[in-house]
Amino acid sequence: MKAPRFFAAIALWLVVGIAHADFSGVVVSILDGDTVDVLVDRKPVRVRLAEIDAPEKAQAFGTRSRQALAAAAFQQLVTVKTSGLDRYGRMIGTILVDGHSVNRMMVAQGMAWAYRQYLVDRSLLDVEATARSGRLGLWVDTNPVPPWEWRAQKHNH
Repeated sequence: MKAPRFFAAIALWLVVGIAHADFSGVVVSILDGDTVDVLVDRKPVRVRLAEIDAPEKAQAFGTRSRQALAAAAFQQLVTVKTSGLDRYGRMIGTILVDGHSVNRMMVAQGMAWAYRQYLVDRSLLDVEATARSGRLGLWVDTNPVPPWEWRAQKHNH
């Protein structure tokens, strides 16, 4: 086994060891509307917010979604309730600030969709419907394109 692969395998094994262990840390980076870096033991852990999908950076509301997540979580002490790893090796989790779900808040503000493909908490659909009926955030657009459809369109071109 080549050295880079070996070290990548060891790093993944170490991350998988905490994949189902909740942890706390400070959010040090906001990558987009559904991905952050949380500093744990002086090391950043990339966290993909569970059950939501925010607009991509180049998509309508992508920047506003990232800004909303930053306003809620940047430089905040958070607890991450983990639910595993995604296919890119990112931790998947629900981020809590003062006991409140940032994931749910992003949907409530119209800054993310309930991610149907990975949805466990079906009540997020009601939260999304309330944001939609109130024309909050991305719901001001008459026909917003869900990120999973936007990515599929980009992939097919």
